Amino acid sequence: MNTKTEAPKIVTVLVAAMGGEGGGVLADWLISASEALDYPVQSTSVPGVAQRTGATNYYLEILPVPRSQLGGREPIFSLTPSQGDVDIVAASELVEAGRVLQGGFVHPQRTTLVASTHREYSVSEKSAMGDGRYDGSRVVKAANELSQSCHLFDMRALAWKHGTVINTVMFGAMAGSGVLPFSREVCEKAIRDSGKAVESSLKGFAAGFEYVTTAPTPQKDSPSKEVTARAYVARVSALPEPMRVTVQHGVDLTTDYLDKAYADTYLDRVESIVELERSGGGDYPVSTEVARYLALWMAYEDVIRVADLKTRADRLERVRKEVGAKAGEPIQLTEFLKPGLDEICSVLPTGLANRVKKSLEHKAHKLSFGLHVRTDTVWGFTTLCALRALRNWRRRTSRFEAEQSQIEQWLEAVRVAIRKSPQLAYELALCGNLVKGYGGTSERGHRSLKTVLTDFHGMLDFNKRGSFSLDEAIRRVRTAREAALLDPEGRALARSLGLPPPPLKEQPIRFIRRTKQTEMRT
Repeated sequence: MNTKTEAPKIVTVLVAAMGGEGGGVLADWLISASEALDYPVQSTSVPGVAQRTGATNYYLEILPVPRSQLGGREPIFSLTPSQGDVDIVAASELVEAGRVLQGGFVHPQRTTLVASTHREYSVSEKSAMGDGRYDGSRVVKAANELSQSCHLFDMRALAWKHGTVINTVMFGAMAGSGVLPFSREVCEKAIRDSGKAVESSLKGFAAGFEYVTTAPTPQKDSPSKEVTARAYVARVSALPEPMRVTVQHGVDLTTDYLDKAYADTYLDRVESIVELERSGGGDYPVSTEVARYLALWMAYEDVIRVADLKTRADRLERVRKEVGAKAGEPIQLTEFLKPGLDEICSVLPTGLANRVKKSLEHKAHKLSFGLHVRTDTVWGFTTLCALRALRNWRRRTSRFEAEQSQIEQWLEAVRVAIRKSPQLAYELALCGNLVKGYGGTSERGHRSLKTVLTDFHGMLDFNKRGSFSLDEAIRRVRTAREAALLDPEGRALARSLGLPPPPLKEQPIRFIRRTKQTEMRT
């Protein structure tokens, strides 16, 4: 007979979180729950930096046996997790889950994965000229394949709903998974004993626990809320069915950006492309892409738009949710703005803007300075509201005139191309994606598009002499567009078209006198 007794199994826990999400507090709750049951526990953390430029890992090992039963012995815990040797992994965001999956910490025969499906986009994703977002479906697929069991849902949405931070929902989901060696009551007592935001934290915990332990009711696919809320406007209903949703969103955006007359201009431009593509039938790919990128371009971001968006009630409410502010609790909100000479001139009439640029261009770098505007104060909020009030002035500005002129140049190139080849027109329609953002990003996008259009018109001239076939022209436009999206400085674009590289842009070097204050900051 085998007289050996099986040694108690250590429960290993890995929490992957970002700054400001309460990962450290969650680790403290796990420690408190362990100590309440007299379980030996050890916690280590590897700190990172906040907001998607790094992450903090919290690793815990728990022996679910009271010390009174160990006869004075103490377990030897590891300081770091080992690949494939973790019982439960919790990740506060989808790509954080991907990071621990990639690291090999999730094992299909052992690990339970609890993760939020919302995204906090990285700097590289947000700064990409094209759609730089990571395909989250790959993480979801890997999570289901590589874990023993997984619970994936939008924890941030539940946290916001209950006025709390995402760590409370994560704790509830971990407890609901059944892997932690504690009961629900012990976990809730750990939250109460912490004495901080107890009521809201318990609500978040309960939401996470109940989501995991209660099978969610399947939701049938339904049309988007914006489209079902009311019928299409009459002119949109007359368009081909495949593009109505896109155009309706474009109408909403351009109306919100300026007014109904501006939305009518948007529809005029879209209809001009539809009329040319109608003979081809199909799903109207050229018209759909034009409608998409035209709406975004017509709603370009200027200082008026930025001020408008920053002072909207829904934006302020979103900020309150993100920082976990309670109802009636004041928050201090500081907006960082850095207007330059171009931004200042963009709201002036064309003639005046040209004169101001000419006279001040030599000191443009001195006019670009950072502003910290406290919008929780009357003066700061009023300043942004004054900028927002310039909305009706926008049609008189130099920026508006320049944008409309360049939009027409792009659309005319699409119209010319569609008469020759729908595929060539489609590639030119996608080039509308080059123009986006504000400041230097917008300037580079305009420059890239102008280069592509100039080359396109050059190809047309050569084509009259038989120098370019349609297939070559299509390939050349596609290659140029992809190169422009890969390299915002335009060097890859120049290489793809056989052009000389753009000149290096001068950047002033500023020397800051070292003082005691700067020494303290560094």
